[in-house]
Amino acid sequence: MADIVATDVSVVMDSNDVSDHVTSVSFTYLGEPQENTAMGDSTRSRIPGLKDWNVTVEFNQDYAAAGVDAIVFPLVGTTFTVTIKPTSSAVSATNPSFSGTAYLENYNPIQGSVGEVMTTSISMLASGDLTRATS
Repeated sequence: MADIVATDVSVVMDSNDVSDHVTSVSFTYLGEPQENTAMGDSTRSRIPGLKDWNVTVEFNQDYAAAGVDAIVFPLVGTTFTVTIKPTSSAVSATNPSFSGTAYLENYNPIQGSVGEVMTTSISMLASGDLTRATS
């Protein structure tokens, strides 16, 4: 198994490649358990429920015409396609793409401390199925 260092993660939001501003990505995919424990059971029991996913991305902020702010600001309160890959290379068995319809609840357009790089972070919530492609 190859070890991977995160230096080239690909993030595309609403057909806009924002990868060159990304400093951190956290992607979670889960199945929500539904408890079905009943009287007489001595151990909790669970069955599969709905699947869920979310993505948190941290960016170096950019207010230019095609920068982070111009891309993210209009997406608040809307759904859009997001695609994430471990690297910007072509999709393959060792570089899968994860894609789905996301919802952006909020955005902090100004975030920073004196003397530091302006940054922003967003959390995208599932608004549709997540797909994984290897070709």
